Amino acid sequence: MIKTIIVAKAANQVIGNGDQLSWHLPADMRHFRRTTLGHHVIMGRITYESLARPLLGRKIIVLSRNVYYKAPGCYTATDLQKAADLAERAGETEVFVAGGGATYQAAIAWVDKICLTEVKAEVAGDTFFPALSKYEWIETKRISHQPDAQHRYAYDFVELIRTR
Repeated sequence: MIKTIIVAKAANQVIGNGDQLSWHLPADMRHFRRTTLGHHVIMGRITYESLARPLLGRKIIVLSRNVYYKAPGCYTATDLQKAADLAERAGETEVFVAGGGATYQAAIAWVDKICLTEVKAEVAGDTFFPALSKYEWIETKRISHQPDAQHRYAYDFVELIRTR
């Protein structure tokens, strides 16, 4: 099973501010939906609780150290490996890690692939994506987009594969 981080980050590594994204990029939201649809998605409790509505068409696994934590309509696990084991037992071929900051920090050494949206701006924020070593990751795909009426910032969809 492939383990993949999916994330959008600004040029200054910001991924969020006060449990919200620091930008509005409808194409990135569509990209996230299209990429994760039909798959298991692992996220931390705070990220899960920040969602405006459930992510339809995906099996959500919420990480919480609290073994009694319940997320209606979702699975729960106390760590990434238990979450991945749950997805693999269900026959998953690719599981996605979708935040937040602490979850990305824990997952970065564990995943095989990163689906990254690079937002071409420096924005204010309080949650950051960990720095990536250029020796550990190979860029296999990049699709660039310029700002337009719906997208204030330029952005790139990038795929990175671990070099091991």
